[in-house]
Amino acid sequence: MLKYIIRRLAMLIPVLLGVSILAFSLMQLIPGDPARSMLGEKATESQLMQLREEMGLNDPYIVQYGRFLGSVLQGDLGESIKSKEDISVELLNRLPATIELTMFAMILAIVVGILAGVIAAVKQYSWFDNLSMTGALFGVSLPIFWLGLMMIWLFSVKLGILPASGRLSNDVELNTITNFYLLDSILTGNWVAFKDVFTHLLMPGVALGTIPMAIIARMTRSSMLEVMKQDYIRTANAKGLARHLIVFRHALKNAFLPVLTVIGLQFGLLLGGAVLTETIFSWPGVGRYVYLAVLGRDYPVVQGAILIIAIIFVLVNLITDILYKYFDPRISYN
Repeated sequence: MLKYIIRRLAMLIPVLLGVSILAFSLMQLIPGDPARSMLGEKATESQLMQLREEMGLNDPYIVQYGRFLGSVLQGDLGESIKSKEDISVELLNRLPATIELTMFAMILAIVVGILAGVIAAVKQYSWFDNLSMTGALFGVSLPIFWLGLMMIWLFSVKLGILPASGRLSNDVELNTITNFYLLDSILTGNWVAFKDVFTHLLMPGVALGTIPMAIIARMTRSSMLEVMKQDYIRTANAKGLARHLIVFRHALKNAFLPVLTVIGLQFGLLLGGAVLTETIFSWPGVGRYVYLAVLGRDYPVVQGAILIIAIIFVLVNLITDILYKYFDPRISYN
């Protein structure tokens, strides 16, 4: 197992190298001029030329990439063109918000998706099966931006029961320890802040978790139906084991590998794909930070964020592969 983990971590090097080349190249192809974005439309051509020279934008592509890669290898993602802030610090400050939102969405998606999939498989062709799978089809099909806007319109504008944006109300105080607001409110015993943070999390979490919830439900149902036809399930039924033991202890555990694969992929995708959700709900995470950086032609921010997200994605996939061993001891990594 240790050798497998070391081998997978070693594979991280060429993956991140490829990601860095792709990210740097895409940023070069985006229309727009960072110098113009920084100085404004009234800047003279001489001012623009001077700033481009200072920023190294006039250097050849390979020279710019070499400078970028050298800084990354030293742990320096550079500084923002717009704010002049250290990108590493800015990303670390915003990463807890994105992780908290993603964890909330994935927990909701896993609990609801697996339960719906199991019940739909056990009660195949019942009204619940038809209703849940129809709902899953809609869940996969609904665009996140449309669902988010509709939720804001209904629950914030019309009903006024949930906040439309942000992470914490201005009139609520919270002493931050980890920058995970739900955890911090529990650690400090601030239940007013806990309720406020939870209500802010609810709409973006549901909007972000809708697609993975639907995918997990469909995958769980499909995998459970295949396992329920196996001989050992028939044997367990013949022995008179309780139905819930057969379903959850025997069937679900053996049907969980493909579901686990989907969960791992979806978690990694949500960490990097929360841009729309964070933008719609003004959530102060990495996604919104990247969105604003793209609008402002802040190339170093986008490049640094893509690298961080790629590292997290690879690590999530590694953890998923390790968990395979728990659910199926027959798997060998030698």
